[in-house]
Amino acid sequence: MVTHLSNPQARRIFLQRQGLSRSPSSGLSRAGLYDMVHDLGFVQLDSIQWVERAHHHILFARNQTYKIKDLSHLVEKDRLLFEHWTHDASIIPSAFFPYWKHRFRRREARIRENWAKWQGESYEAAIEETYARIRDHGPVMAREVKAEDHKSGGWWNWHPSKTALEYLWQTGKLAIARREGFQKVYDLAERVIPALHHADEVDHNAFVDWACRSALTRLGFATAGEIAAFFDLVTIEEAKAWVLANREELDEVTLATIDGKARSSFAFAEDLPSLTDTTEPPSRVRVLSPFDPLIRDRNRSERLFGFFYRIEIYVPEPKRQYGYYVFPLLEGDRLIGRVDMKAERKAGTLSVRKLWLEPGVKASAGRLERIEAEFQRIARFVGMQEASFAEGWLAEAETST
Repeated sequence: MVTHLSNPQARRIFLQRQGLSRSPSSGLSRAGLYDMVHDLGFVQLDSIQWVERAHHHILFARNQTYKIKDLSHLVEKDRLLFEHWTHDASIIPSAFFPYWKHRFRRREARIRENWAKWQGESYEAAIEETYARIRDHGPVMAREVKAEDHKSGGWWNWHPSKTALEYLWQTGKLAIARREGFQKVYDLAERVIPALHHADEVDHNAFVDWACRSALTRLGFATAGEIAAFFDLVTIEEAKAWVLANREELDEVTLATIDGKARSSFAFAEDLPSLTDTTEPPSRVRVLSPFDPLIRDRNRSERLFGFFYRIEIYVPEPKRQYGYYVFPLLEGDRLIGRVDMKAERKAGTLSVRKLWLEPGVKASAGRLERIEAEFQRIARFVGMQEASFAEGWLAEAETST
C-alpha cells in the first residue's frame, strides 16, 4: 500500500520534524535547548555575523527565548555538544561521537592519500610534533603554532602546523574545546568529548543503520539520496542498501510537490499515523537563516514550498538578484518572501533595506504588521535598539492576491 501526502501535509510534516511547528515563545531551558539540537541532528555553524551567526539564528527562529550563553555552556562546560563536520561545520550532540568515528577513519584514508601529494612527507613530522605539543602543554589556536617565517596563502599553502591541526581535527584526534571570538581552540579529543562517548565503539553495520535511521526520522519522508545527504556520513550506495534491507519497516509514500507532481519517498510505517496527523504550525512570521536546515536542501525546499533560494555572497554585486545576505521569511507553512537586512551595530539598529514578497503573497496591513513585529524581535535578540526601515523598503510585488 502506498500512502499519498498532499503538498500541505508534506510541508507540515517537514516543518514539524525541523522543530518549526512548536510555539516560538514558550520558555526554553538549557535542557530544552539540548533536546532541540538533538532533535534537529545538528546545527550548522557560520562565521558571518551580518545580523547574527547562523547557529544562533537557527535556534532563535525555533524559540525566541533562546539564550546564546546556554549554547556556549552546553558546548564548553557540559560538553553535551561538540563541533565537527556534516555537510558543513556544525554543532552536534556528543552522544553521536561514536558514529563520527567512522567519518574520521574515512577522512583519514583520503587525507593521507591526497595531502602527501601536495604537502610531501614533511607534514607527517608536523602532525606528530603538533599533537605532542597539545598533549604536553594544553590547548592551542592555529595562530599559536604558525611558523613565523611562513608566507600565508590559501588552504593549500598552509604552514605545516596548521595543516597538522586540520588533519588531527578532521580525523578525530583533536576536538574544539572552545572558541575565542570565533577562533577555534584545539585540545585532545579525550579531554573534550565525555569519556563515555569518546570510548564507545559501533561496528560498520550499526553505524550505517544509525545514520540512515536518524536521518529519515528527522526528515519524516525521504529518498535514499536525501537520507545519505542529511548527515553526509554514508554514501548513496549505503543508503540504498539500507532501504532495501529494511523494507519491512518502511512504506512507500508519494507526496505532491508544489506544482502537483507526485514524488516517491520512504517513511517508517509506524510513523505514518502521526505523519498524516500533523498540527498546523504557528502563524507568526519568522525570519530564517540562509543556513536553516529547512532550506539546506534547496531542491527539497523548492519542491515542497515552491521557493527558489540561493545565497549570493559569492555573486558579484552587479549580478545579484536580491542582495549579499538575504533571509527567507516563513509564515505558517509557507515561505512567503525574503528580506535584505543588516545589524548596524554602531548605529544600534537593525537596518531593513528591502523586502520581497513571493508572487501571490498579498502585502496586507496585517501581514506587514506581523513582519515588522518579527524584525523588532530580531533587533532585540541581536542587541539593537530597534529595526529601521529604508525608504521604499517594500518591493513592488509582481502579483498579489
